[in-house]
Amino acid sequence: MALATRTDRPPSLIRSVWRSTVGKKAVMAVTGLVMLAYLVAHMMGNLKVFFGAGEFNHYGHWIRTIGEPFLHREWFLWTARVALSISVVLHGVAAYQLSRRDLAARPAKYAHKPRRSSYATRTMRWGGVILALFIVWHVLDLTTLDVNPNAQEGHPYENLVASFDRWYVSAFYIAAMLALGLHIRHGFWSAAQTLGAGSPRRDRALKAVANALAALLTCGFIAVPVGVLTGVVS
Repeated sequence: MALATRTDRPPSLIRSVWRSTVGKKAVMAVTGLVMLAYLVAHMMGNLKVFFGAGEFNHYGHWIRTIGEPFLHREWFLWTARVALSISVVLHGVAAYQLSRRDLAARPAKYAHKPRRSSYATRTMRWGGVILALFIVWHVLDLTTLDVNPNAQEGHPYENLVASFDRWYVSAFYIAAMLALGLHIRHGFWSAAQTLGAGSPRRDRALKAVANALAALLTCGFIAVPVGVLTGVVS
């Protein structure tokens, strides 16, 4: 008599975490903090544009040589890009799946729209879509230079000015940064709650940090296109 063998294996820990609602929220929180750290560093680098072409171009060269001679040229930069891309994809997929799961859990018909899913959820959802489209454009504009007709390879300062000198590019950038600010304001708070940092005693401080980060990053990023449009950066 042949013995029955069980081929089904229990799901791995990673798969179990990913399948759970709590796990997806944790992934969103961690990847959100990774992207937040990148945004702070990116904003600080962008603000070097106000110190002139020499300073900004030197910064653009420096980030490509981090780790030399131990690392080859641009290895650190590409490692950071890959890590950031993975974070963006995981963040977006988890957000989409959580949104679908939330919709599936609702009754087929209800008299009133739940208050908690009105402003915050719509802001995060549409803000995420705007930011996703912006990331694609931003990469094509200032990294690959495909949509920047006046770009020159190896001249980051001149390329940035050439890009933001087009009013519609600056307008899109400013709109995306406003969406980013709202996204950070709600996302930082949600991440803190998901990771267990929230408490009645710390809630006020966490809200203040969320508001401060959102305002700082929004103003810092918007300052660059405004500087170009007003002639402060030229």
